Amino acid sequence: MSDLTVETLMHRMPNAFMPEKAAGVDAVIQYHLSGEEAGDWIINIKDGACTVEPGVAENPKMTLSADSTDYKKVILGEINGMNAFMEGKLRLAGDLNLAMKLTSFFKLK
Repeated sequence: MSDLTVETLMHRMPNAFMPEKAAGVDAVIQYHLSGEEAGDWIINIKDGACTVEPGVAENPKMTLSADSTDYKKVILGEINGMNAFMEGKLRLAGDLNLAMKLTSFFKLK
C-alpha cells in the first residue's frame, strides 16, 4: 500500500474537490477513523468549497466510520467503496444519498 497517511489524504481533499459536481450541496460530514491512524475529521462542503479539519462535528449530515487502513484502501482505489460498505468495513450513518454521491465530488487520481 502507499505510504500516504490519512492526514495527508485529508489535507489533499480541498484541492481534489470539484465544485461543479457538488452544486447546491451544503453538508457537514464526519469521518471517524479507528486503527493505526485513528482520528476524527470534519469535511464541510458549502458554497462550492470544501474544507477539512480535525475534530468532531456537532450535527453532521453524514458520518463515515472505518478502520483507517480500510479507508485509505478505498480512497486509493485498492478496494471498491461499495464492496467495503457491504462487507461492513465502511459504516455510514445519516444521509446515505449524500454518501453515494460523495466520491464523485473529488478527483481522486
